[in-house]
Amino acid sequence: MTLIEMHQMSPAFRACWVAAGRHLDRQVDGGIKFWLRAHPHPPWLEHLSFRLGNQLFFVRIVDVDGRVQGPGNPLGAITAAELGNGIACVLPMKCSQSGEWVADLPGWGLLDEHTRKPMNPVALVTDENIEMSAWERQSTAVQIVRDVLAKEGYRLASWQSDLRVDPSIWFVGKSGGLEWVVVRCVVYPAKQAERPANWDTIAASVAHMGKIGHFASVCLASVEQDFSRADAPTHPLWRGHAMHVRYRGLE
Repeated sequence: MTLIEMHQMSPAFRACWVAAGRHLDRQVDGGIKFWLRAHPHPPWLEHLSFRLGNQLFFVRIVDVDGRVQGPGNPLGAITAAELGNGIACVLPMKCSQSGEWVADLPGWGLLDEHTRKPMNPVALVTDENIEMSAWERQSTAVQIVRDVLAKEGYRLASWQSDLRVDPSIWFVGKSGGLEWVVVRCVVYPAKQAERPANWDTIAASVAHMGKIGHFASVCLASVEQDFSRADAPTHPLWRGHAMHVRYRGLE
């Protein structure tokens, strides 16, 4: 078990965070279509993340004047990028005298987290097929379960895609109390994920917040998968390509 910090975003940083997201969205015609993280709920690694073509970008937002601090720590975006096989970035923001937050650098305003050199995400997109990492598959599974819960009328409290952290999702149940979901993802030919062996430990660790827990199994398969014969090889799940989804609801 790993204990993680659940710091909320301060009102001052939230204004910066909203402006940062809008700034990034304006860099692409029609806006960024595939946000991975664009919500203000803990837990935190990166502050924002998105997919552009075959690349994932994990963004840490910083106030160049150092007056406003965001949640998480400086290594968060690096950790997220390592888990997701993506690129860690820094977005320096500055608050003007009028109180408006703007990017401190021209263009995308992003710096490579490691080199601190300006970065243009579009220039890093290629035609290479990149296989989805375990983190990406888990992120997809969490999104699927989350979207179904939202469509069913439940209010979501928080969610995250780190396989080292459970539960994956918190939502407000019909009784008005918090309920939790552990999400696991498998790739065809597997069809059903197994519950974690430490289920009782997970339940005990979060009982002070919510005593009703659920399990969600999500199976993914490429749309190019051959289902006509049992011995057909598993087709890779390429990042950004279409897939079949098998999800039968909460257990």
